[in-house]
Amino acid sequence: AEKEFATALTLSPGNASAKLGMAYSCYQLGKYSQALVIVEDLIKQSKPPARAFIIHARLLLNDGQVERARQEYERAVEIEPNVTDPGLYERLGLADLPYKQKAPAESRVTTDGKIRELADDDSEDTLNLDVEKSDISFVNVGGMEEVKEHIRMKIIYPLENQEMFKQYGKKIGGGILMYGPPGCGKTFLARATAGEIKANFISVGITDVLDMWCGESERHMHDVFETARRNRPCVLFFDEVDALAASRSDMRKSGGRNTINQFLTEMDGAESSNEGVLILAATNAPWHLDSAFRRPGRFDRIIFVPPPDTKARADILRLTLKGKPVEDIDLELIAKKTEKFSGADLFAVVDQAVESKLAQAMKEGIPKPITTKDLEASARNVKASTAEWFATARNYALYSNQGGAYDDIVKYLKL
Repeated sequence: AEKEFATALTLSPGNASAKLGMAYSCYQLGKYSQALVIVEDLIKQSKPPARAFIIHARLLLNDGQVERARQEYERAVEIEPNVTDPGLYERLGLADLPYKQKAPAESRVTTDGKIRELADDDSEDTLNLDVEKSDISFVNVGGMEEVKEHIRMKIIYPLENQEMFKQYGKKIGGGILMYGPPGCGKTFLARATAGEIKANFISVGITDVLDMWCGESERHMHDVFETARRNRPCVLFFDEVDALAASRSDMRKSGGRNTINQFLTEMDGAESSNEGVLILAATNAPWHLDSAFRRPGRFDRIIFVPPPDTKARADILRLTLKGKPVEDIDLELIAKKTEKFSGADLFAVVDQAVESKLAQAMKEGIPKPITTKDLEASARNVKASTAEWFATARNYALYSNQGGAYDDIVKYLKL
């Protein structure tokens, strides 16, 4: 964000919104001196933005100047009564200041192309999450039988045999964390899970949750889970979950830790039941995930999703080539020659073969089918993308595997 605001300021040096964003980014990064220089310039303007005084108050509070921080907070509220900061409000002990008020149009800001209100805690869910109905199922997923069986045991069988599972006290739902090299089908599998049980599907990315204003990220996280609960049975999928659930010990600022704490609270279902909500998450870097997420009741099933084996590679190639003009392709041969290829790598093999055939058809004016030789030639030009990931994973499996979290990697690599 800091780099983007810096770019914006080179294009528009006097842009107050970009300066404000730059100041907040510097503050979040712990660059207090830079943040202070920008904020002091903003509050000297004839019409200073109220949010600048909020950031200034935070900087002053960090410096131990509590009384001046209170004065700056009060100036912000005088300029714009609706620009409040709940966290700072509590720390300053300003119990008599107004807190929940409806924000008028002029207090709205544009971030990430979306217009939203700065401080409207009474508003309805502000997230525009897409609640989908998946049109794919496990039939469309090549290989990954062990992973599929874990998911069946966690959500599909409980839905199909509710009475039996209730007798054993097993609830419908829970969390499954999938990890492995990029491009091996974790996201595709999550979507197929929703299609398999004809459940609603909600995909959540980092931009859906994280917000630059204090307290907003936690509210967004709560809204995500509430949306899933309203649409149960529902598969709630967090892609690149390590960005939202990174280890709290690695964080210098409390904002990220608060978001993680909110995530943990929602997963525990302390205030609202998560029954009927299957929480799936995918990550390429499980070693960056906070250990608290691996406790029972949260992501209690952690599944390694390796590159597809020979049979799975043949299945993926067959599914990818479906509907395309082909001629007696030896899928088993191509599968053997693409060892350690991810699903994405195999898509690239087929894609390059298709492009080659299209180029030939453009010259000759006659479309010809894809052959085994075409795929062999294409496979020679595509390098397995999983090698770099396994180089990193190998180090964690050897030197940071005290709790056995990476035993599956040890087994896969035969260490």
